[in-house]
Amino acid sequence: MLRSMTAFARQEIQGDWGALALELRSVNHRYLEIALRLPEEFRAREPAIREQMGKHLGRGKVDVSLRYTPPAGGAELQLNQALAKQLAQFSREVDALIYNASPVSSMDILHWPGVLESPRPDPDQLQERFMVLLEEALGELVATREREGERLESLIVQRCDAIGEVVKEVRTRLPELRQRLRERLEQRLAEARAELDEGRLEQEVVYFANKLDVDEELDRLDAHIDEVRRVLKEKKPVGRRLDFLMQELNREANTLASKSSDTKVTRASVDLKVYIEQMREQVQNIE
Repeated sequence: MLRSMTAFARQEIQGDWGALALELRSVNHRYLEIALRLPEEFRAREPAIREQMGKHLGRGKVDVSLRYTPPAGGAELQLNQALAKQLAQFSREVDALIYNASPVSSMDILHWPGVLESPRPDPDQLQERFMVLLEEALGELVATREREGERLESLIVQRCDAIGEVVKEVRTRLPELRQRLRERLEQRLAEARAELDEGRLEQEVVYFANKLDVDEELDRLDAHIDEVRRVLKEKKPVGRRLDFLMQELNREANTLASKSSDTKVTRASVDLKVYIEQMREQVQNIE
């Protein structure tokens, strides 16, 4: 199924251990690029996070933003006795070294960072909850990509249909164009023979033969459009393949325009390039 690279997903979970809020934002990119913004408690899981995301996503620049909120107030404070004893001992040692030392109160020690601690959830359990949340967010992100991919596929198919109609219209004009070019060629050949300029005669023959032959370009346009339709149905990332096909389509449209000696065919070539460019803009956002 076709997937867009532009999507957004948000998932939240909370419990007596606190709350987690995860946001995933993805945009088009040539490769898969993951930017992580994580609280310190979750940085150890970076390799696992990247591996998990790589299983679901093929391309795109993905911003991962996680916010962790510890449990609300009311939890019992715990005393870090080892740190408090160490601070008290250091205070007595310093008192013995200086003159007229100021006494250190228990409140002074309690205000020292780390002496009073709030109980923290088990970090392994917290990280496991996050990995479950990540899987849910990735499922939402992929679903959004697929929905947008359906819309992109519909737009591309419409342009393929339009290109097919333009090619069909040009084919119907070829007999008339060939007849007109033959008449011009005969006139030029008569003039060239009268001047007995064999070099010019050869140039005119080559020039008009080239002008008459656009069947190959039209056949290749049809073949490329058929390939686009086939690729759209593949179940793997196809953005790069489609981008290559856009280049090939554009090349054939340019060649057709350069060979055109008819205003309607020239206009048809312009229409082709417009449709191809519209497809190319959509293809840039396909995974």
